Formats: sequence, structure tokens, C-alpha cells
Amino acid sequence: MTSPALDVALAYHHAWTGKDFEKAMTYVADDIVCHTPGGPLSGAEAFRGFMGPFTEILTGSTLLSAFGDETTALLMYDTATLPVASAPGAELLTVREGKIVELRIVFDRAPFDAAREAAAGA
Repeated sequence: MTSPALDVALAYHHAWTGKDFEKAMTYVADDIVCHTPGGPLSGAEAFRGFMGPFTEILTGSTLLSAFGDETTALLMYDTATLPVASAPGAELLTVREGKIVELRIVFDRAPFDAAREAAAGA
């Protein structure tokens, strides 16, 4: 079953996980508020600076579950990246007029921190 918010969330997700970050950004509102594990970001350019580099190290993604209604969607997925083989994450997206206006990203930063420490020690 689809919904307006879920349709936008899935289109956005498929674009960035499919290595088309510019297309993904077409679903992002200019005034997006993004809640990340590192703190909140405001605006599309700040969001681009956060998410763009992640898409460059992405090597694969599996969508585990997706739900949505008129204005909210929830996605859970697992990603594979160059430094970390399995990095599960979840996103709670708020959509208005076909654009993502708020995004809450939840993921475990510990595997990325460990990979950085291992690379620094090598």
C-alpha cells in the first residue's frame, strides 16, 4: 500500500541509494530540517553537505521496511559502505507538497568511528 509521503520517501531513497544524489535532492525542500546523530541541520545545502559524502562511500543498500500515510513515512534499511559492511539505519520523513521538509535519521555511528580509528592506526 502506498501513500503520498511514502511515495516521496521511496523515490528519494531509491535515488540516493541508486547513486543519483542530484535526483534525490529534487525531493528535498529548500528549508529542510534534518535531525542527525550529530545534531540538527537546517537547509538543503547543509543537508547536501551531510548526505552527499555518505552517498559517495555507499556500495549497496537493502530496504527492510517502509510505512507511510498522508504526511509521514518511515523507512528502515541496511547499507553497505566502503568502510563498514553493514550499517543499518532508519529515517522518519515529513512530506509537504511533494517535498521532504523534515527528516530524522537514526543510525549507529560506532562502526564508522571504529573504521576511522582502525584506518588511522594502520
